[in-house]
Amino acid sequence: MDLHKKLTAVSLTDDLVVDILSRLTYKSFCRCKCAYKAWSAFSSDPDYREKLPKKVTTGLLYQGHNKSAIPLVSLCPDDGEIDGILADVPHYEHLEFLDCCNGLVLCKYRSSYTSTNVCRFVVCNPATREWRILPDTHPGTDDPCYVTILAFDPSWSPQFYIFNFHLKHVHGLILGTSKLEIFQSESLTWLEDDTLDRDINISGRTHLFVNGMLYVSVGYEVLVFEGLEAMSDGIPPYHQTISLPPEASYLSTFTNGCFGKSSGILHYALPHENGRSIVVWTLDDFGHHSWTWTKMCHLSMTDAFGKDEFVHYDDGGDGGEDKWFWNCDYRIVDLDLERGFVFLHDQKANKLLSYNISGGKLNEIQDAFGWDLYYVYVPCYSGLPAQETSVQ
Repeated sequence: MDLHKKLTAVSLTDDLVVDILSRLTYKSFCRCKCAYKAWSAFSSDPDYREKLPKKVTTGLLYQGHNKSAIPLVSLCPDDGEIDGILADVPHYEHLEFLDCCNGLVLCKYRSSYTSTNVCRFVVCNPATREWRILPDTHPGTDDPCYVTILAFDPSWSPQFYIFNFHLKHVHGLILGTSKLEIFQSESLTWLEDDTLDRDINISGRTHLFVNGMLYVSVGYEVLVFEGLEAMSDGIPPYHQTISLPPEASYLSTFTNGCFGKSSGILHYALPHENGRSIVVWTLDDFGHHSWTWTKMCHLSMTDAFGKDEFVHYDDGGDGGEDKWFWNCDYRIVDLDLERGFVFLHDQKANKLLSYNISGGKLNEIQDAFGWDLYYVYVPCYSGLPAQETSVQ
């Protein structure tokens, strides 16, 4: 740093320097600390360190039932839980966490903040501290219900896509899909797809975007969308359904399986019927819309938990004498095959766990919070496509 720059830096007050540094990404902040060593001391100052950029690491994003903050649970034990990674988004305290895909995060502003006749989404990149508010959509009913999915893969395209399924429901019972809207960041518009079967029930929890194709679990089948690049010409993506592995059809009624990817190949994981292992299948694509599931491996939960009994049956809450409802002591939260982890919720101990596939060991991450959604987050430093960011 030359003499003039040094004198300028020294003349700034600590409060002003911290305010400037707080607006940087973590990587830029680290560069500044290297350029001017005196600024490194701010990181250990209790009055300033909470205001400074924090390292955004690989971890699990979630939001509690009370729709409070959206913290990142780091997979590094020394980091713990990191708050405020979306604090740069305007009115972030009104955000509802919906989805996460390859480093981007999808949220929705709560209707109490906007209005009941407006649905406003925002896409954020915590690593670059960028955000984009999407054009508003308008529900067709006074009591809207959505499943909204984010699709983004920077190795395939710099653009991101939002699939917004409007659900038909009566007294909380989902009866199908009334409308599908798809947003493409390149055109900045919502395109309505009126070709989707209205009887399809979308749960949305089990989905994955890989190689430009979106896979969504719907009951015993998988709904596949492809051809998203044609949306630039106003053409909705093509879609079809494929079956889940035959052995998975029964249990998928009672528990969520989970999609994962490795080397661009789709995988599906589900507990075995006895719960003693997690079965992982690979989807073999033979081209010309010909797919086959192949069983890849069993991950031993008996060895991991040190017990044999995982499954019990009950009446499903209907008060009947027949015990037919399948329950397992754990459920699969997320599948990260590229880093070699399966994330589990121990429903008896109410703990969030990570299972190391290569070592076969379980590690406790933290206390779990019921059936909240947890998504693996991996930082992405690709910039978001340019878009107007003002809030109306």
